[in-house]
Amino acid sequence: MSHHHKPKEEKPDDEHLNHFTGDIESWRDQSVVSVKQFGTESLLKLFEVSNDMKKLVKSQGGDERLKRKILATLFYENSTRTRCSMEAAMLRLGGSVIPIHESTSSVKKGETLVDTILSLCSYCDFVVLRHPQVGASMEALKVAKKPIINAGDGVGEHPTQALLDVFTIHNEFKSVEGKVIALLGDLKNGRTVHSLVQLLGLYDCEIHCVSPVNLKLPCHLIEEVENGKKARIFEAEVLDEILPKCDVLYVTRVQKERFDSAEEYEASKEFYIITPQVLESAKNDMILMHPLPRVNEISHHCDSDPRAAYLRQMENG
Repeated sequence: MSHHHKPKEEKPDDEHLNHFTGDIESWRDQSVVSVKQFGTESLLKLFEVSNDMKKLVKSQGGDERLKRKILATLFYENSTRTRCSMEAAMLRLGGSVIPIHESTSSVKKGETLVDTILSLCSYCDFVVLRHPQVGASMEALKVAKKPIINAGDGVGEHPTQALLDVFTIHNEFKSVEGKVIALLGDLKNGRTVHSLVQLLGLYDCEIHCVSPVNLKLPCHLIEEVENGKKARIFEAEVLDEILPKCDVLYVTRVQKERFDSAEEYEASKEFYIITPQVLESAKNDMILMHPLPRVNEISHHCDSDPRAAYLRQMENG
């Protein structure tokens, strides 16, 4: 297990956060901006409702429970899956969507995030926000009169992706307890991993963080799991020894847009590529996950392997 002596990195203020429970009333009209709002009881409730929604979509396509409600999707960064999943969910439940594109909005005229949020809250019932700045969703939450859903804030958090990731592991194995989970790739800049490791920490499982030295998981997240969570967390630079015992291999792309220099990106981008040959040493019932989009870190030849759960994972979103 790793030990660090570096100063703790700054963490977002969570004074304004609602904490969810297994009681559905604790969810009503509330924002989702951080995984810190969740415990195992609320996650179980979420998974139960999510499975009900999957059955609803499969049997009749949706219903009208959000009729006359309007969702605004405010994305300052590109997105395919997250935007589409949010908009599709709203439409399937009878609601409407106003998509806001940063490139064609008043942001181009210099409007601040706070003023944009205040404006949208005048027209909409919920706002989904993706922003390149860490803590942007918390800033929005402090002024919003309507619920905010954090769809990713810089290299900070991506709570909705982490929720669907844990939901996927739970559905594939019926439990997260006792599982050995390897997180592979850019763990420094990958906000999905930053949120996921905090949720996995709630369970009695084993987390292995595999990355090059320059892309390690931030120290404060390692320390948070070591000091206050149930999971055990380890760091490594190679996958070979860990892979044969893994139940879950979670691969992330090396994110070009998060690097300060092209040289640093080029040196890191092909740190580890998953191929059918690599998977030969993995367990038959292991699952291979990826938050997508992928570049070349998982070969397309793996797509037909039943262990490739990333398409099922995307569907769960």
